[in-house]
Amino acid sequence: MARPLLVITATVVLGAGVGTGLWYLTRDPGTLPVAAPTVAAPAAEDTAATDGTAASEDTASTPATDADATSAPPTASAPVKSSAAPSGSAAPGYRTARDPVGYTVAVPEGWTRRQKQGELAPVVSYDSPYDGRRLQIFALAESTPAESLDLAEHDPGYGFARQPGYRVLDRRSDTAWSELTYRYDDADGGPRQVIDHRFRAADGTLYAIRSSGPEDLAADLVRAPLATAVASFCPSGGRCG
Repeated sequence: MARPLLVITATVVLGAGVGTGLWYLTRDPGTLPVAAPTVAAPAAEDTAATDGTAASEDTASTPATDADATSAPPTASAPVKSSAAPSGSAAPGYRTARDPVGYTVAVPEGWTRRQKQGELAPVVSYDSPYDGRRLQIFALAESTPAESLDLAEHDPGYGFARQPGYRVLDRRSDTAWSELTYRYDDADGGPRQVIDHRFRAADGTLYAIRSSGPEDLAADLVRAPLATAVASFCPSGGRCG
């Protein structure tokens, strides 16, 4: 009798855990505890992966830094266009990262990489060492970028619209991508601004790239890493450009 009871208990706990992990993913960057779910940074914000990528223990964390970064990377302008080919060399202030998860992307020099395993895919974060900004990259399970972003925002259990101080700042979309810019109040990191960009990559896979930072930071400094990452993103085996 004891064994069936244990199996039932484990199943219930597992089901609850997935919902909790997804909620964590809908939060933004910040300082995550060591065992936090699918995303991380220096204040208590965990970013949104509504594609079912709930995170588990931080056992897959793989730091990698360029120690000499002392100044912010260049700014970028308005909307992000999805997935162009990476050029042979990254823009000034950026480096080309051939990520072991399976893609190439340009990220700011000196930003630290970490990886957390989600339910369906790993979530990779690149964190600024000096001003609280963060990039997060993960594959999606939904059918379209719009569907994924809508779920991330509005799910009654973990949608980031439920976060304190949540307010939409901008929405943009096209046939192959959807983007939401918003702000919220992080319990540990204070007011934050987030740009969540979801798109179809060159190999047909859907991805999210999220950029975030303190609300008092110039908006261009939060958009610049996102614009560069999306423009340079190329999945392994994809024909980009």
